[in-house]
Amino acid sequence: MKEQTKNIGSIPRLRKQFERLKEARRDWEPVWRDCYAHALPLRSGFATPATRRTDPLFDGTAPDAVDQLAASLLAELTPPWSRWFNLTAGAELPPDEATAAGPVLEDIGATLQGHFDRSNFLVEMHQCYLDLVTGGTAALLFEEGAPGGASAFRFRALPLPEVWLEEGETGRLETVFRRTALPLEGFVRRFPDAPLTPDEARAREKGDDLRIAAIEATRRQDGKVRYTAFREERPDAKGGGRNDTEKPLEAGAFADHPVIAFRWMKAPGESWGRSPVMKALPDIRTANKVVELVLKNASIAVTGMWQADDDGVINPANIKLSPGVVIPKAVGSEGLKPLGAPGRFDVSELVLNDLRQRIRRALLVDKLGQADSPKMTATEVLERKAEMARLLGATFGRLQSELLAPLIDRGLAILRRRREIPPIRIDGRTIALSYASPLAQEQAHRDIATVTGWADLVSRLGPAGMAAVDAARAARWAGRVLGVPSALITPEPQPGGALALPAGPPAGPEAGANARPIAGNALLHSLAALGSAPAGPGGTS
Repeated sequence: MKEQTKNIGSIPRLRKQFERLKEARRDWEPVWRDCYAHALPLRSGFATPATRRTDPLFDGTAPDAVDQLAASLLAELTPPWSRWFNLTAGAELPPDEATAAGPVLEDIGATLQGHFDRSNFLVEMHQCYLDLVTGGTAALLFEEGAPGGASAFRFRALPLPEVWLEEGETGRLETVFRRTALPLEGFVRRFPDAPLTPDEARAREKGDDLRIAAIEATRRQDGKVRYTAFREERPDAKGGGRNDTEKPLEAGAFADHPVIAFRWMKAPGESWGRSPVMKALPDIRTANKVVELVLKNASIAVTGMWQADDDGVINPANIKLSPGVVIPKAVGSEGLKPLGAPGRFDVSELVLNDLRQRIRRALLVDKLGQADSPKMTATEVLERKAEMARLLGATFGRLQSELLAPLIDRGLAILRRRREIPPIRIDGRTIALSYASPLAQEQAHRDIATVTGWADLVSRLGPAGMAAVDAARAARWAGRVLGVPSALITPEPQPGGALALPAGPPAGPEAGANARPIAGNALLHSLAALGSAPAGPGGTS
């Protein structure tokens, strides 16, 4: 939720920053236009209506590969209706507090996952993956839903042509300028306190169709995320004057950044990401041209090419090649003769097959797509997944940092304001975040394989070797690594033979003097107090 604030910054300074970002992005736009025209042709934005048509697109290998890669990213990183993250006790918590906090953190994670599942997250996230694969950069607007709705979350994939981005001190894309062209009535609803110009007021009275462009700037400043909305065109622009006291359409601050921008990969010194389609663009263009030439050659092979003597009898304009037709010719002339085509289809097919294989390889269809052979052994499947993890380790590491972690933090912040969860924060020490997506589970399975291989090795050493294995602790470790619910894992015995069980509330005021921040048993008590307290107003802080 946005807090109103008077620290809005200078509108002229924001305009200068916006113009600078527009100039920096201008060099990327021709590349994006080619990428979208060849790989995502029906996506509106950089392409004009004339170039958005699929008429000049002859080869569909790239669009098909982009669809497969986007669907694979959705299934591997944020799988539908499946838990792709876990909240766990951090390493600094004592064992008894970690055991007590486990079920509570699982309940919080289930609550957070439920809001993701009931929202439009999957639909908008798939659109972002399409932009990520094609343009190298994607932006997702993460807003708080209306009170009383099925979900507390609302998402919107921001088209790449509408945003201008810049890296912050943390290396993430923390400065976001977004341009929106709103209908006049929509502008009034969106910015009810913004004054209308005389022309806009007259257009509203007449009911004319008028659109007003607004720029929404969101940037991190002074430890907060500042938000300022202003008109794209200065109110005094037509008069040629200068207005340094221009007021914003709306201003405020967020506790967390509402726009999550992420990239496939990047080069040092650049804010915009690079995509696999950019890498494969030369092959995509060439394959498109080869298919065009093959189709032209095929039309010649079907209809044929003909030659005739200019004998004054044959008129090429009147010749129609149809069954039973009679074509006159002069005495002594050879008439109509077929002309052989010099092109070779076999050579073009060889070139085209090689190009299509390189396109699929660049877009990772052979790594993330379905296996071609249904008779693959378990070892072949594991090796295929291990190779996929090696090739995509850097990309998925960036996506975890720029996409998944901000998603979880933003979601927890919204639920904290709604008082649906205790006031916890992921700090990596008392409360940690682990990923449970299919790709993240590959590393877990490799860790399990290492431990089971070691256990199998020491078992061959006889009782002396097995004495070095703590089977119960190994089983608990494997359960935590694989994300097994803590209710299925018996607590670790404490000294004296007792099990670590949740303790009751503190006996007196002095009991909480050295208490840790909200974690462990305190987390249980906070959740119990939250359940007995009246619910706060939704969406307020």
